[in-house]
Amino acid sequence: QGQVVETVRTAETSPSGLARMMVGRPVVFDFAKAERPPGPPVLELEGVCVEDDDGVVFLNDLSLVVRRGEILGIAGVDGNGQRELAEVIFGLGTPRSGTVRVKGEDIRGWTPRDLTARSVGRIPQDRHGMGLILDLTVRENLLLERFHEQPFCRRGFLEGRVIEEQSRSLIRDHDIRPPSQTLSIAALSGGNQQKVIFARVMLKPPDLLIAMNPTRGLDVGATEFVYKKILEQREKGSAILFISSELSEIMSLSDRIAVLYEGRIQGEVAGPEADELTLGLWMAGALAEAS
Repeated sequence: QGQVVETVRTAETSPSGLARMMVGRPVVFDFAKAERPPGPPVLELEGVCVEDDDGVVFLNDLSLVVRRGEILGIAGVDGNGQRELAEVIFGLGTPRSGTVRVKGEDIRGWTPRDLTARSVGRIPQDRHGMGLILDLTVRENLLLERFHEQPFCRRGFLEGRVIEEQSRSLIRDHDIRPPSQTLSIAALSGGNQQKVIFARVMLKPPDLLIAMNPTRGLDVGATEFVYKKILEQREKGSAILFISSELSEIMSLSDRIAVLYEGRIQGEVAGPEADELTLGLWMAGALAEAS
């Protein structure tokens, strides 16, 4: 009980069968999640409004809750406030009004480092611009958010041996290829770069994980890896806000699904009860009363 059950479709004509031929092994796309009641709230947004200096509104009176041990999927057409929602929670934006609470604390004014220290993990949409420093090595990117903490730093000096051992362990556990710490991160494939970001986040398993389009631009093998890591964190009790423009993965992974349209929650439904037609209509701005 509590273990993620994975079902592999083996027919050669199925999507998984085609994926297996592409990567040389079975690839999991269908997941049966263990049923579990969600825990207490970890992330709470109440009446959040975000607008730019010209008065353009990106989030309009937005309220949502993500609880421990559940995945809240945020669906919607790109450009309906998803980026601004992630930035407010990441500590990269400040709402004009409303509150954002993590584990009961108002995070207004918190920096990304403050949030990391309080067990908030972030998988940004733009892994090159926001997730990695391409001029640095794999090792440096793996410890990018923790280099100032013990045991990696003592009295202001980096502990080279500790960093090397930890990096070797992360590379092995997350199957990062090629398994070189000193290689430039820019030399890795997109999938392996994403593995580096996940490895860094899992260095201290987060109470809250914010993932925005984490499979964009990845091949089927790397996509499978991302799905498994997200579900593993759910099983460990993390609260997960999963923002994606891919409706199929939202429906496959989410315990609850909310659709964002013009900065508002247009509708919300339990994951097992969701259907593409209703979600599609919500994404187009229809059926607001049905929520």
